Amino acid sequence: MIDNDWLPALKAEFGKPYYKELYSFVREEYSKTVVYPPADDIFNAFHFTPLSEVKVVILGQDPYHNVNQAHGLCFSVPKSQKDIPPSLQNIYKELQDDCGCYIPNNGYLEKWARQGVLLLNTVLTVRAHQAASHQGKGWEIFTDAVITAVNAQDRPIVYLLWGSPARRKASMLTNPKHLILEAPHPSPLSAYRGFFGCKHFSKANAFLTEHGLSPIDWQIENL
Repeated sequence: MIDNDWLPALKAEFGKPYYKELYSFVREEYSKTVVYPPADDIFNAFHFTPLSEVKVVILGQDPYHNVNQAHGLCFSVPKSQKDIPPSLQNIYKELQDDCGCYIPNNGYLEKWARQGVLLLNTVLTVRAHQAASHQGKGWEIFTDAVITAVNAQDRPIVYLLWGSPARRKASMLTNPKHLILEAPHPSPLSAYRGFFGCKHFSKANAFLTEHGLSPIDWQIENL
């Protein structure tokens, strides 16, 4: 469960009918089939990045659905995973071009989360090898409540919205103190349509610095 300062912002969701149905569905799924991420990792984005520390929000969709990939942070894979997913490879390429970061040998993004980068998937669970299998079960309502809670924060925050599903959330973001940056998704299918060259990482840091906040150290070190 969530036990930090996200709880007051989200507590009401846990008592709503949709969440009770979602909880029952997810619990049954974990009991009868293989579901990712491991149950203890579902809420890692919230554990690693308290609401009061959010500086940047990156939105993903489903968790990775292959073995030893999903661990509760969008685009990230565990330290033990040697293969970096294609979208994250493209994120690293853009970081290299934008900020001069070297491309690391791993895809473990906890360093970003610990600095205030909320790595949020809009759906938090998935059946093994079945992409989008938990869409439309209630997670989207819950994560919309998360986005609403961030939108209510009275301080500078940056949103990096990549791809159509993430960009559709822009209409929810009404806080004039926040910066919204949009681009195509970093997947190999769309990265060349404008993700490469978007310079979102340097733009985010410039915005944070302009408002007296420390920038994000985007460099993921080699393991």
